[in-house]
Amino acid sequence: MRLYFRKNFILLLLIFLCLTFVFVSILIHNQNLGNTTGTVERIRETGKLRLITASSINSYYYYENEPTGFEFDLAQEFAKYLNVELDIVVPGWNNMFAYLAQGKGDFIAAGISITKERLENTSFSIPYMTIQQRIIHHNLVFGPKNIDDMADKTFHVRRGTSYHSRLKKIKSSGINLNYILHNNIPTEELIAMVVKRKIQFTIADSNIAILSQRYYPDIRIGIPVQEKESLAWAVRKDDTDMLVEINRFLLYANETGILKNIIDKYYENTQEFDTYELKKFHNRIETQLPQYKKIIMDESAKYGFDWRLVAAVVYQESHFNPDAQSITNVRGLMQVTHKTAQEMGINNRLNPSQSIRAGIKYLDKMYDKFSPIEDDYQRMLFALASYNIGYGHVLDALKIAKEKGLDLTVWQTLKTTLPLLSNPKYFNITKHGYARGWEPVQYVERILTYFDILKQKTMSAELTYFNGIGK
Repeated sequence: MRLYFRKNFILLLLIFLCLTFVFVSILIHNQNLGNTTGTVERIRETGKLRLITASSINSYYYYENEPTGFEFDLAQEFAKYLNVELDIVVPGWNNMFAYLAQGKGDFIAAGISITKERLENTSFSIPYMTIQQRIIHHNLVFGPKNIDDMADKTFHVRRGTSYHSRLKKIKSSGINLNYILHNNIPTEELIAMVVKRKIQFTIADSNIAILSQRYYPDIRIGIPVQEKESLAWAVRKDDTDMLVEINRFLLYANETGILKNIIDKYYENTQEFDTYELKKFHNRIETQLPQYKKIIMDESAKYGFDWRLVAAVVYQESHFNPDAQSITNVRGLMQVTHKTAQEMGINNRLNPSQSIRAGIKYLDKMYDKFSPIEDDYQRMLFALASYNIGYGHVLDALKIAKEKGLDLTVWQTLKTTLPLLSNPKYFNITKHGYARGWEPVQYVERILTYFDILKQKTMSAELTYFNGIGK
């Protein structure tokens, strides 16, 4: 009898332990399921959207104490779409996917491509950009002519990237190349090492490559080493509700023009400049800008303008030549007309200080005319176009835009309608008549390129100073 009870007790104990194990397993499973499938609900409850990203030129960085970058801007729009605040998590490139898996962020947006390896543990959104991996080398170094020519050359890339995977595959195919892996180093830093001749070759996505060429005109964008790839946002595997919400947003951003506006902001006109023009600008930043920098900074501060933007305007107008004169008799650093000079209260357009003072004051006048535009960035683009072609012609372009049902508060609209002012179908019915409407579009786009270069230049200088280098 005692043996019978002992056997039954052991049997009941085993059944109890099995049931306990099953219960705990189900509980853990449900908790994990809640952590993944309930992401959007948690975001709405907490009012926080956690972005995992990397500090890099194409993703996220600080300028003038404000966050910026392509991925940041797009993620910020996603937060607005969900009506929540955006929190930034920057764990370093090699830790991003681990942070995502551990629930330390809700999604990754860092210019990452969809790869077979990543799909094993991660789900990806619909793509928002197409890129291609390219070899980067100095213009004094001969780059590989084809994939076979990569043999016996050494490439420096960041560990765990699609570049790493691609070089690994090329090498396994029988091409005897070498590669050195770096941890948590942004691609643009490796490109800077190419410029300084510390390394010969690296690999970069085409979008990063063309942005970097603005700042480093001595680099060459070499052959592609991979077929075209898609960039997308990443979420935890099987995080269905988050994936659906991101895809809804990306479709919304595409349909409303949000995505295009952000792409234009960072990548528009990136390939228009030849290397000679870029090198000339970089040279004049060093040799000619310093003598006008203080007056530009002082006058810009009076109106709350970024002095780098104003410096970009000065360069576009005169290439920092105080004696510049156009065929239409605009003169000086800011190419001020005689009428504008009188209106702005100066008597010598060839005097650098007077020209800069008048030009900035006039730019502010144009800026004030577009006060209904709430977005300061868009408002400045309208002001720059008016500075170039005249406020009246911009009003004509806006009238055309209104008739076409376009948004009257975004630069993309003016880019569409300003060129129409050279078309008789349109200029014959406008108040101010014919205008070479494509010129202000090119004018603004070039200024934005110069402005971007100056931002990066000054950021690099500040970083060098604070790191104690070159004091």
